[in-house]
Amino acid sequence: MLTGKCQCGAIRYEADGDPAYSALCHCADCRASAGAPMVGWALFPEDKVTISGEPVRYQSSENATRHFCGTCGTGLFYTNPVIFPGAIDIQTATLDDPAALPPQAQIQMAEAMPWMPHMQDIPGFERYPEGP
Repeated sequence: MLTGKCQCGAIRYEADGDPAYSALCHCADCRASAGAPMVGWALFPEDKVTISGEPVRYQSSENATRHFCGTCGTGLFYTNPVIFPGAIDIQTATLDDPAALPPQAQIQMAEAMPWMPHMQDIPGFERYPEGP
């Protein structure tokens, strides 16, 4: 059983079993919705996910609905009955243990930021670097 929540805890969820996949999505819609260069998702059957609290819904395209916390704004779920009938995508960063579902694939690479393949070349810091 996987559990997770929004940042403020107003919405909690449980997902039973294994997801169909765990992937990083690079599409423009995910970037715009999350304000991030990519979003991690794990797809579960809707009947295996229990949600406590009432997410706000935003129809981001003809068939896609994004679900988020109306209090803190955390993006939580994505549903699309045309491409994922009977399923719900969960944003993996909202899991209580976000490392529990490492990505198995990257999707929508046609829309990825052009610098994404060069991430390993960018300096990394364990914490915020000190000023000059």
